[in-house]
Amino acid sequence: MAPPRFAATLARAARRKRRHPCWKESSVTESDEILVARCQHGDQAAFEELVGRTSRLVYSRIYAEVGGDGHRAEDLTQETFLRAWRSIGGVIRPAGFRAWLLSVAHTVVIDDHRRSTRQRRSGRHESSEALGGVADQGADPSATAELDEQRQRVLSILRSLPEEYRSPLMLRYIAGADYETIGRQLGLTNGALRGLLSRGMAMLRTELRKADMVNAVT
Repeated sequence: MAPPRFAATLARAARRKRRHPCWKESSVTESDEILVARCQHGDQAAFEELVGRTSRLVYSRIYAEVGGDGHRAEDLTQETFLRAWRSIGGVIRPAGFRAWLLSVAHTVVIDDHRRSTRQRRSGRHESSEALGGVADQGADPSATAELDEQRQRVLSILRSLPEEYRSPLMLRYIAGADYETIGRQLGLTNGALRGLLSRGMAMLRTELRKADMVNAVT
């Protein structure tokens, strides 16, 4: 199947290099299962609808997996949906589309890591890293390193939380989604979502306190 129209939209969003992309949200009129079936018959509009429903979920998951690199997360989110479109015909259980999509995202992250490792070993990044070092001379290296280390530790703790709490927290505090959007993305009522966020934040604070990082989140 040819790449659908949404690819150009995602490409433009990636080029804007925003940390929290405001993906277009969709209204739920058809189930994911019906949309997946339509996609398997080449319906690009159905896939664009699925992108609208799940883009924040995918972005927030990738953002955590790549250590909080917003630009990289945007690029890999785009790649995830392109791969998903090409392989959606192989989805056997349409009801499990979101779990399948997150597995595609995880594979994209792994492939990107392997690709980056090969490039570093081959020395292809030496020039760009040197230029980056010159550009960053005005920043305080110790402060930057400390903030980056703190962010990595918070994301590591967040990734360790149970899935039912991790996804709502990522959507709320990483993707910047509102309650209505999160409810649509995860299929939760407002009351259930608020309960999960409250308990999830309590768990996160407990783990941060153990790591002496309770002030890392507000």
